Amino acid sequence: MHNPSLAGGSALPRLPKAPTGIDGLDEITEGGLPLGRPTLVCGSAGCGKTLLGIEFLVRGIQNYGEPGVLMAFEETAEELAANVASLGFDLGALQAAKMLRLDHVHVDRSEMEENGEYDLEGLFIRLGYAIDSIGAKRVVLDTIETLFAGFTNESVLRSEIRRLFRWLKDKGVTTVITAERGDGTLTRQGLEEYVSDCVILLDNRVIDQITTRRLRVVKYRGSTHGTNEYPYLITEDGISVLPVTSLKLEHTVSNEIVSSGVSGIDAMFERGGWYRGSSTLLTGTAGTAKTTLAASFALAACQRGERCLYFAFEESPAQLVRNMQSVGVDLAPYLAQGLLRIDASRPTLNGLERHLVTLHRLVSEFRPGTVVIDPISNLISVGSISEVRSMLTRLIDYLKVNGISALFTALVSGREGRQEMTEEGVSSLVDTWISVRDLEGIGERNRGLSILKARGLAHSNQVREFEVTPRGVELLDVVVGPTGIITGAGRLAQRAQALAAAEAERLALDRTDRELERKRRVLEATIANLRTEFESVEEGLRRARAAQPGAPAGDDNAADTDGNTKAAPAGQRSV
Repeated sequence: MHNPSLAGGSALPRLPKAPTGIDGLDEITEGGLPLGRPTLVCGSAGCGKTLLGIEFLVRGIQNYGEPGVLMAFEETAEELAANVASLGFDLGALQAAKMLRLDHVHVDRSEMEENGEYDLEGLFIRLGYAIDSIGAKRVVLDTIETLFAGFTNESVLRSEIRRLFRWLKDKGVTTVITAERGDGTLTRQGLEEYVSDCVILLDNRVIDQITTRRLRVVKYRGSTHGTNEYPYLITEDGISVLPVTSLKLEHTVSNEIVSSGVSGIDAMFERGGWYRGSSTLLTGTAGTAKTTLAASFALAACQRGERCLYFAFEESPAQLVRNMQSVGVDLAPYLAQGLLRIDASRPTLNGLERHLVTLHRLVSEFRPGTVVIDPISNLISVGSISEVRSMLTRLIDYLKVNGISALFTALVSGREGRQEMTEEGVSSLVDTWISVRDLEGIGERNRGLSILKARGLAHSNQVREFEVTPRGVELLDVVVGPTGIITGAGRLAQRAQALAAAEAERLALDRTDRELERKRRVLEATIANLRTEFESVEEGLRRARAAQPGAPAGDDNAADTDGNTKAAPAGQRSV
């Protein structure tokens, strides 16, 4: 059957949603929580259920002007206000402005008893009054286990849970209901997840003494949503969920070229560097000047008047600045100007998510054009390889979406210092991959650099030897010998041999010139002798002809037919 809506290409109706205002959560839920319906947030102790509910209310008031009601069954209004004050949430002020209503309900048998059975009629009346008194659009119930603690009859419990959820839907309020996780079920009762329109599971786990929090949308009726586990953090700004920034890879790109900070490396690229907003990976074994190259890249960005954010996991800012000054990379002036910011910490200080959210926050505050992370391999100590790869995927996507040029350094193992895939597994994700390695010779160790890949850029395929000098990193000219590229002392030996060969060739040319000069002199002497002999013969012939009969006597100047002189006329004297 023909479907006109599909044929016309019109968009299908979407489920109305209430944006939460929580960083990252709206992206995962594709717009927010179901509008006018209950959402169940469940999890173990310490995972942030209550905080998520309170932030849902506060963001709704601050960002969307929607009043809210918080009905708590465990903590008093004063306790809740004190707990979230450190996050910048002033619940007292919101109550005074008639935008928030806090109500603590102490549930006991006397409040819920009616005709010998428990029911929620008293709760409905109390909650309804709170909603109507401020015109609330959002409601949070924290937590539902306390509310149903008096129900021992499972059939009555099931009925009352359904009745509660139906009552909330009829009121048309967007509701967040928190619940403790059960043994083998999402909640203690194991019933709430079935009647909820949306279920969000919060998980707080400890792996290798590192705390990690995960969020997952278990179900969402009438809407698509992210189905993976997403890390989230509780920071001084509230809850931050970290989804993959750009799964569709639709970010814009730039054709502008930025310098690596080393002229020799720039010359290895046909366009004199790599694209702005791209990601570059610099891998190598220990001692191959990865940090020096990274600092040179940061310095070049600052010299362009561009802000640079430098994450250091191995050196303090003071140590990094001092060490780089010894090789001609002076970062101190740009730190003072505010163009460079160095954030230094040990990877084990926080989990992967904390590092990621710290970077997000600093990028948002500092607005850099360049980010350097040195090294990413240290993150292995706070997470598995798959977790580190996931974190770096999010990071690379986030930086690309914001058009930020990124440089990552990574330590690799192996004698050659080269692996087709780094331990973090990000070599396939980056746009440019540069490898630095040890070039070991007889009794010495040198450094070499090569470009393994550069998307969209023609580049050299040579392995270039480089030196770290007081003027920075300098790439040396390629010297090729019979067995390949010559480095280090071999380069000096090759140069000495070339000089010796040139000297020998010069001496041979000098000998040739001297021999030619001797031969020239012998030839000139021979020619002189021949000329003298010719003149002697010529003189003898002249005399012989002068002595022939008929020739004037005593006239030595009489010329024969071949002579150039003539006899003087009579009466004249020959001159």
